[in-house]
Amino acid sequence: MNTLAEENYLKSIFHLSDAEESVSTNQLATLLNTKASSVTDMLKKLADKALINYTPYQGVRLTLTGEKIALNIIRKHRLWEYFLVEKLNFKWDQVHEMAEEMEHISSNELINRLDKFMGYPKFDPHGDPIPDMNGQINQHDLKLLSAIEVNDSGIICGVKNHTPNFLQYLEKQSLTIGKTIIVIEIFPFDQSMVLQTENKEVHISSEVANNLLISL
Repeated sequence: MNTLAEENYLKSIFHLSDAEESVSTNQLATLLNTKASSVTDMLKKLADKALINYTPYQGVRLTLTGEKIALNIIRKHRLWEYFLVEKLNFKWDQVHEMAEEMEHISSNELINRLDKFMGYPKFDPHGDPIPDMNGQINQHDLKLLSAIEVNDSGIICGVKNHTPNFLQYLEKQSLTIGKTIIVIEIFPFDQSMVLQTENKEVHISSEVANNLLISL
């Protein structure tokens, strides 16, 4: 049985991982807002449990067992977010903290029944893919809004920044999941953009464009 802290580390390593690089101690310390020494102590525990491959000063990778656990935690988190928004009518900026607590419920039977009850959703309210019970992920083919050109159009399908302030801003600007946008203008000075949405024009900063994911 893994502790809540161990599960949070595995999930964090998964989120920071990519195909090319190991995750560094400093990356984890920054994400988890803790000391590098505390991260090192936890990594040694996870390595002893064969949940990660860890070499000091060379970074860390999940083992297959560690990745399976991380994907299950992520699955639970995203299913709970979907449930809270779609069934209990919470707003998308309200559910992350609640799902952080609920993701540690250990009963897989409960989660499988929750998944079935909701019709096996593929994506959470923020557009992130929900792993299935086997850990398989149905990925979007998405681009950052900042990477597309004037006159390109697309559908907002995800966000990189999940903070409540950012999600509330998007809600106010009607830039939510499923909305169609067209890029009307890009300003060379700061790469800010003018977008045409379904009912108005919206001027957004380059930071917003770097945090919106679009399906063309």
